[in-house]
Amino acid sequence: MAWQSLPVPRLEGVSQERFMQHLYPQRKPLVLEGIDLGACTSKWTVDYLSQVGGRKEVKIHVAAVAQMDFISKNFVYRTLPFDKLVQRAAEEKHEEFFISEDEKYYLRSLGEDPRKDVADIRKQFPLLEGDIKFPEFFKEEQFFSSVFRISSPGLQLWTHYDVMDNFLIQVTGKKRVVLFSPRDAQYLYLSGTKSEVLDIDNPDLAKYPLFSKARRYECSLKAGDVLFIPALWFHNVISEEFGVGVNIFWKHLPSECYDKTDTYGNKDPTAASRAAQILDRALKTLAELPEEYRDFYARRMVLHIQDKAYSKNFE
Repeated sequence: MAWQSLPVPRLEGVSQERFMQHLYPQRKPLVLEGIDLGACTSKWTVDYLSQVGGRKEVKIHVAAVAQMDFISKNFVYRTLPFDKLVQRAAEEKHEEFFISEDEKYYLRSLGEDPRKDVADIRKQFPLLEGDIKFPEFFKEEQFFSSVFRISSPGLQLWTHYDVMDNFLIQVTGKKRVVLFSPRDAQYLYLSGTKSEVLDIDNPDLAKYPLFSKARRYECSLKAGDVLFIPALWFHNVISEEFGVGVNIFWKHLPSECYDKTDTYGNKDPTAASRAAQILDRALKTLAELPEEYRDFYARRMVLHIQDKAYSKNFE
């Protein structure tokens, strides 16, 4: 089934002032072209990364299928030297493998201690720091993390949202990114921060009938492109060829709004988590009523939430 997608706008030569004053407040995805990213887009070849990254051990996802599912965990975690990972990820078939000769690899870099340290390519891969320039579109004190990502050709990551704004820098290779508005969350069959709908191009509409109502925004990223993904926007990423990317996450809310134990940038703000806990308690209280009354007062609660909390300032 062919899905109609809205194109993500592309703009070239956007200044920091224009982005922050005119584009950022719109809270919509945007592809930025012509940003000075340093030498990484030409230097970060398989051979160069293998040599400079060296034998540093990295934890990776290994999947026998292209569509990775974080809910059912259809992948395994393994450890490889960084140079071996790069070489294997660039291959279509592998002489050495964990599961199968056509298995897929995915690196999402971590902090030294993932329980308390955030990922920062400048710290975990210091020899690469001089090759890449981060877009200077936010204040240094807002910086949260810089995540190094390496993907096998054809790999597709599950649809999810993050709670911080981020730039996805496509350093090498090509990606297709499909995004969904936060306003369409009710159509995405969520389990936590992730959608249960894996095959977004050929979804099982008998199982997920509301998914067809979700508006799709789509873009293709080539080397040197930077995709702005606003917080809470759902995104699904397909690596059309072997590629390297870097995500830059930053805090656009006051620091106290975020969960201090969050090293990934995907835990809901503390106020949202408290509200969810209160709602769970309210639902347990409603369960004390007979079904007819429970249904009636639940609908009243929904209407009250819509009236008091839904915004009228977004599409």
